[in-house]
Amino acid sequence: MRPFRYARPTTIDEALGLLGTHGSAARVLAGGTDLLVRLRLGHIAPDIVIDIKRVGDLRADIVDVPVTNTSETGRIAALRIGARTLMSDIAADPRLQRHFPALVDAARVVGSVQIRNRATLAGNICNASPAADTAPALLVYRAVVNIAGPQGSRRVAVEDFLTGPGRTVLNGAEIVTSIDLPIPARQTGAAFGRVTRRYGVDLASVNLCCLVTAAGETRFAFGAVGPRPFLVRDESGALADRHTRAAARDEILFTLIQHATPISDVRADRDYRIAMLAVMSRRALVSALAQRDQGAHHS
Repeated sequence: MRPFRYARPTTIDEALGLLGTHGSAARVLAGGTDLLVRLRLGHIAPDIVIDIKRVGDLRADIVDVPVTNTSETGRIAALRIGARTLMSDIAADPRLQRHFPALVDAARVVGSVQIRNRATLAGNICNASPAADTAPALLVYRAVVNIAGPQGSRRVAVEDFLTGPGRTVLNGAEIVTSIDLPIPARQTGAAFGRVTRRYGVDLASVNLCCLVTAAGETRFAFGAVGPRPFLVRDESGALADRHTRAAARDEILFTLIQHATPISDVRADRDYRIAMLAVMSRRALVSALAQRDQGAHHS
């Protein structure tokens, strides 16, 4: 490991100043579960590591974002997950369990218990692994990333935030401050799934999330089968209709899966990934439909 400077800012402005000064030679440390491994292996050699765990303005909790329309006072528009919020806190939050169960399921399989007690959701998407387990759920739930930089703040949909393996839209002087999950106005159902080489701690060979809305839209997000996790949609209503014939359903699923461009690597070969994507998509769709209909029945 090459020696580097270590900084521990206490304000966002201080952190942004350090990033602006050092640019691509700097790395941000939040949970550190990916960064420290890459440092030890020599895959990266930054001049400075900026530890943001003491930046008070970067929250480590999950808060309600109320609707700004005064006619809807009291209604919650979104849940905001702070940049320092841990995976274990996401998995345990009852509001996320109610509104975003697929994200909770994804957070529960990130690494080991020890990893989940250190890793952050913001760090998981900033790492931008094509196999990131939380990314498919964030995509189908239409999550939005809040970013701070020297030119002010901006909001970017997760779908646009991830640009390639290890790459995001962040420039060298920006930092993620939080992630917003808009609460659906009507009942939805969602399901997360993944395949790994072995049971337990491992990167996904394939992961995905399926969401079905009350209006008949079906969203799939696929991971580990392309240079970045990506979102595809069926707006015909056919996949969301339980009465659609199996052959017609499979034809639509086949069309969606064709957007995948998997490679062969140490975790799985290309043909296996394509085959499992089809199997897992069918299973996730069934689970998402059941969850949507069960929620509608109880509402």
